Amino acid sequence: MTIELLSTPLMDFQMIAEPTFLDDVVLIKPKVIEDERGYFCESFKDTWFRENVCDIGFVQDNQSLSRAKGTVRGLHYQLAPAGQGKLVRVLKGAIFDVAVDIRKGSKTWGQWIGLLLNDENHYQLWIPEGFAHGFCTLSPDTLVSYKVTHIYSSAHDRGIAYNDPAINVAWPDCFDPQTLSPKDQIQPSLQSLL
Repeated sequence: MTIELLSTPLMDFQMIAEPTFLDDVVLIKPKVIEDERGYFCESFKDTWFRENVCDIGFVQDNQSLSRAKGTVRGLHYQLAPAGQGKLVRVLKGAIFDVAVDIRKGSKTWGQWIGLLLNDENHYQLWIPEGFAHGFCTLSPDTLVSYKVTHIYSSAHDRGIAYNDPAINVAWPDCFDPQTLSPKDQIQPSLQSLL
C-alpha cells in the first residue's frame, strides 16, 4: 500500500510581543486558530521568547486555583540572588494582573501596570526580576499558570502591601479583602525597600 503525502501550507503561529510603559514588562499575544472544534495556539516557544522578549530560561512552572471571585494574591517578589521573572497566563477564568516596578534607580520605580488576562484572549504577561507581582480574580474558580526563572526560595520570599497608598493600585471593584492570605494582610510598604 502506498500512502501519498499531501502538501499543505505551514501555519504561522507567530506570537506578538507588545512592550508596556514599564521597561522590560511585555504583553504577549498568541495567534489563536479557532474552528467549530475549539482553538489551538502556541503558548510558549523558547527560541521565540529569547529572540523577542528576553534571553532567559525558565526552571519551574507554577499553578494556582482561586475559588472565589475577587481573590487578591500579592504583591510578591523574591530577593536576589533568587529573583524571579514570571510569565503569567490564565488557563481558566480571568484576572487583573499587576506588576509594580521595584528596581532601585528605575525611572518608573513604584509605578504599576494592570492588564486583563483571561481564557478568551490567551494573553500572557512577562514580568522580569525586579518587579512585584499580584493579581485579582475576576471570576470564580480561576486557574493561573506561570513560568518562573528561579525556583521558590522561602529565605528570599518578600512582598509589598496590596493597598500601599504610595503605589495606589486600582484593584477591581470585586476585590474581597476576606480572600487575602495572612501573609498578604501584613506585607510592608514600598518605602520599606529604600
